[in-house]
Amino acid sequence: MSWIGRGRLQQVVVIHAHHARGIDGAVAEAIAGLRASGATVLNQAVLLRSVNETPQALIDLPRRLFACGVLPYYLHLLDPVRGAAHFAVAEPRAARLLAAAAAALPGYRVPRLVREVPNRPGKTPIEWDWRALEDATS
Repeated sequence: MSWIGRGRLQQVVVIHAHHARGIDGAVAEAIAGLRASGATVLNQAVLLRSVNETPQALIDLPRRLFACGVLPYYLHLLDPVRGAAHFAVAEPRAARLLAAAAAALPGYRVPRLVREVPNRPGKTPIEWDWRALEDATS
């Protein structure tokens, strides 16, 4: 991976880890190699029903990532693709889950909740009001 650090620009590598259990020794070693080459490593995950849709899963993943030197970047809502609707998590639930995780994590370990919107460049952040979420869960 030494070729990564040879360019004149700062290299950023975005990995896709959706659950802390997916970051085993081999993955951690590969991440260490990327970091040793000088790359900044970020993670983007997809929020998936029955895979990582619990506050604990959304706490464990950033903790494991950070232990490997990776910063959480995006938490995507699932794109509406055929055959995957059973993995979709509704936006209000996603916001509540991320708020619960954010209460246990420092801010730099909380990924931005985003979704893909057709014909828009880049990711579209999903804005949510902490106070409204607190009121809804009280």
